[in-house]
Amino acid sequence: MKIFLLIADGLGDRPSEVLKGMTPLEAANKPNLNKMAHEGMVGLIDPIKPGIIPGSDTSHLNYLGYDPMKYYTGRGPFEALGTGLKLEPGDIAFRANFATVDEGFVVRDRRAGRIRKDTDKLAKSLNMEIDGVKVMFKEGTEHRGALVLRGKGLSPEVSENDPHHEGLKVKMVQPLKDEAERTAIILNEFFNRSHEILNSHPVNESRIKSGELPANAILFRGGGIVPDIPKFKELHGFSGGFVAAVALVSGICTLAGLKNYTPAGVTGSLDTNIEAKLTAGLEALKNEDFVIVNVKGTDIAGHDGDPIAKMKFIERIDQAIGKVLINRLDDVLFCFTGDHSTPATVKEHTSDPVPILIYYKGSRADKIENLAESQCRTGTLRIMGSDLMDVLKSHAGKAEKFGA
Repeated sequence: MKIFLLIADGLGDRPSEVLKGMTPLEAANKPNLNKMAHEGMVGLIDPIKPGIIPGSDTSHLNYLGYDPMKYYTGRGPFEALGTGLKLEPGDIAFRANFATVDEGFVVRDRRAGRIRKDTDKLAKSLNMEIDGVKVMFKEGTEHRGALVLRGKGLSPEVSENDPHHEGLKVKMVQPLKDEAERTAIILNEFFNRSHEILNSHPVNESRIKSGELPANAILFRGGGIVPDIPKFKELHGFSGGFVAAVALVSGICTLAGLKNYTPAGVTGSLDTNIEAKLTAGLEALKNEDFVIVNVKGTDIAGHDGDPIAKMKFIERIDQAIGKVLINRLDDVLFCFTGDHSTPATVKEHTSDPVPILIYYKGSRADKIENLAESQCRTGTLRIMGSDLMDVLKSHAGKAEKFGA
């Protein structure tokens, strides 16, 4: 069988008062997922291992079979690759946000009002050279972007300028090791120059006139050097593709050598076209043996502290599965899970294990009635992220016997 892995970013959650003590997954009306859970195997997965709070980067690496303890060098390179920037050995890359700051550099909004329009125009104005170092900036989805430094004598061993909370001042970048002093100076200079450029940019002048927050600052973090990892086909013995609108996931999959089947027009937000993503995933399986599809809305709703929005997004996933997938899985193993938990009551990633479903014709049946955190703990599966590809390959008939 071929393998269809659907990741609902930040899927796991905790009970919510507004949902009468249920999680968004438990409260959601999802007949298609419940049907597959009744006829398939369910359980819980620790994206890294118990007690470790996963990032989307480390969990996706782990799910694809790449030990994050070995291959993770920081989120920046993946974000940069996902935006389409071509990285070279020695480049230092950071994940970045367009943000809004006041005259004292205090952050008013880390996402610049979740800006979505004309970020390409803003990004284009931020490419420059500082002390012989080429500085490249590329927009991602919504407020996200990537910052890359190319030159001699650079190091990723620097602090970040992102204070991570509104109402706090932008941080000065500090070298964490002696060899990173020059990099810190260049990054601080970039922040100052970019703030001047963005403050007077026509896009921001227009935003202010229309009552929107200006994207007048760049916050960056997660610096690293692009890692050298084996290709997915070398690791697992078969080809793969991906569908993802967020730069981070796209960058990881690109680095792994997976082919991009992401359709035009989909987003990494709550308004994304889920049906288009699932359709593209099925199209990918005409050419590939494996596809990973990422939908981000569950995570966004969790970070926003909105369990109802998260529940409704899960219901949209279920509706799309019913329209696109459920009757086209005769020769496909379908796996549905999340890359981590983002409880709406916490508004951040937690180490809570995540529900997982594996469905294919002829599988064992756990016969649960509702795909939810509370019922999944009674199911067949209890695995870690590093186990996922082995489990999927085994059930898809793609694994070899260990021993005689």
